[in-house]
Amino acid sequence: MSTISLPKQRIASIDFLRGAIMIIMALDHVRDYFHYAAFQFDPLDLTRTSVPIFLTRWITHFCAPVFVFLAGTSAFLVGQRKGRKELAGFLLKRGIWLVFLELVVVNFGWNFDIEFHSVLFIVIWALGISMIVLAGIIYLPMKLILAVGITIVFGHNLLDGVSVRGETPAALGWSFLHQPAFFKWQGQFVLIGYPVLPWIGVMILGYCLGNLYTASFDSAKRKKILLQMGIGAIALFILLRSGNFYGDPRHWEKQSSPLFSLLSFISTNKYPPSLLYTLMTLGPALIFLSLTENVQSRVPKIISVYGRVPMLYYLLHIYLIHFVAMISSELFTTFDWSKWILKEPLWVTEAFVGYGYPLIIVYGVWIAIVAALYPVCKRYDAYKQANKEKWWLSYL
Repeated sequence: MSTISLPKQRIASIDFLRGAIMIIMALDHVRDYFHYAAFQFDPLDLTRTSVPIFLTRWITHFCAPVFVFLAGTSAFLVGQRKGRKELAGFLLKRGIWLVFLELVVVNFGWNFDIEFHSVLFIVIWALGISMIVLAGIIYLPMKLILAVGITIVFGHNLLDGVSVRGETPAALGWSFLHQPAFFKWQGQFVLIGYPVLPWIGVMILGYCLGNLYTASFDSAKRKKILLQMGIGAIALFILLRSGNFYGDPRHWEKQSSPLFSLLSFISTNKYPPSLLYTLMTLGPALIFLSLTENVQSRVPKIISVYGRVPMLYYLLHIYLIHFVAMISSELFTTFDWSKWILKEPLWVTEAFVGYGYPLIIVYGVWIAIVAALYPVCKRYDAYKQANKEKWWLSYL
């Protein structure tokens, strides 16, 4: 890997986008713990949902793919500073660390169950495995890396018809790769929500995007390319989705009203992320990067703080949301706080049917959670900027 000149400062538009999706992500998790409907039906179920409930869930679809995609871009930029061998080592170690965080720190945050009756393989696990795979892929020529990423993202839906059922090692392995599933194993509830194959493809494409952010790359040209790619991704999404041609196992259907037909059109498959889901989310993200490259106002700077310390924010927000849910449940409902020590995943339990608050309360709690974490994130961001020589800061 040849050394390429990089921008001397962090890329503000990337931090801005990452910060925005981290803030939006918290909305989904607050909804999981606070909204009454979260324990009754899927918010994307058009036979039961409302437009506000649907959109509250749908907008958060942008978070995981953008986060993984930008993690790939950041990996490229790190590699250009440190070299391929050092980058590979970093990705391998950080990937293993993220898997550990998912299975221990994040799992406990979701459940507050010291006995770990539930084991959740979700977004941080997928991020970690993708980094481990990327550690090997970076040794390939860039054109071949791009081809691998495109092949995975565009081709993995060809595997949608492959299904391995049962509580077998083969079923478990296939779930880790492509088919989300629940398993019962020695009294534990195992949820594989983020099969890794599509996420690996998304991270690889993000890594390739890093080529646009070298110091020698013309800014005007970069913004034009980002805009063109974003518009192209959205156009391809509309084309493929319009006739249910390819790229998503969930076909859209005409509904009782034009508005609900539109909701059906944009309701794509996240588990695992389909081609259309990826195009629908990364297309606008690329446009966002194009349009915000030179934005310097106060609001983007505030939002970017969350984007510069995403892992600390991610870990803290889960614990804080869960803790606030526990306290509010004890103070304002008939549900005892101890119910929040979860023995099974939050998303499948029936223990909270009848619990929950209206959507307006959910939004209020979300704003309060994000605001409460800002001072902590700002101080940690300042500490990171002042102590760049400390190696361990790269892992949190």
